[in-house]
Amino acid sequence: MSADKSTSWSYAEGLPVEDIVLRRARERSHELGLFAVSPGVAATLTVLAANSKAQTAVEVGTGAGVSGVSLLRGLGPRAVLTTIDPDVDHLKAAREAFAESGSPANRTRTISGRGQDVLPRLTDCAYDLVFIDADKPSFPEYVEQAIRLLKPGGLLIVNDALDKDRVSDPAIRETSTVVLRRVGKLIRDNEALISTMLPTGDGLLLAVKRQQP
Repeated sequence: MSADKSTSWSYAEGLPVEDIVLRRARERSHELGLFAVSPGVAATLTVLAANSKAQTAVEVGTGAGVSGVSLLRGLGPRAVLTTIDPDVDHLKAAREAFAESGSPANRTRTISGRGQDVLPRLTDCAYDLVFIDADKPSFPEYVEQAIRLLKPGGLLIVNDALDKDRVSDPAIRETSTVVLRRVGKLIRDNEALISTMLPTGDGLLLAVKRQQP
């Protein structure tokens, strides 16, 4: 990355001004040893959720609620976010963040469990948006499930898709890097999807499920 590109990335990441709710959620993330989405990613999630006009959304990997609050702020007032995490402490922290954000309890559904176990139980073609930010080895399975869950026109968002800028370097064979290359190819090669990559944060891979003719 050129110096100018690096400076522009840093500038864009520094633009969002986060309120006390997101700052407190970030503090809880740090206390739990979690890496929350960056401010740039959080702001992008809000914009994408708002533009999608989604009424039903799924988040795989709740963390301490930074991304969930960001999604809820973009979703409509009657939209429901289903968020999945195997750690009950993460879910507890996220529920605190959701409450502090003023989101009614009936707008969120927190499910304790592994994505591999929970996602197959969710209904086909019932969701407008799926956000994946969980254990990287399981990303391919999560993406396959997300494609099944999304309605035509639905939006898939995969976080950390550039794996610390390693995905673009074919010489790097770290396990997480190989998995994310596989995810990128899986999405690009799927004729039911239209996709692109944003360099925001550590990479956001976006895909829209094509409308049926």
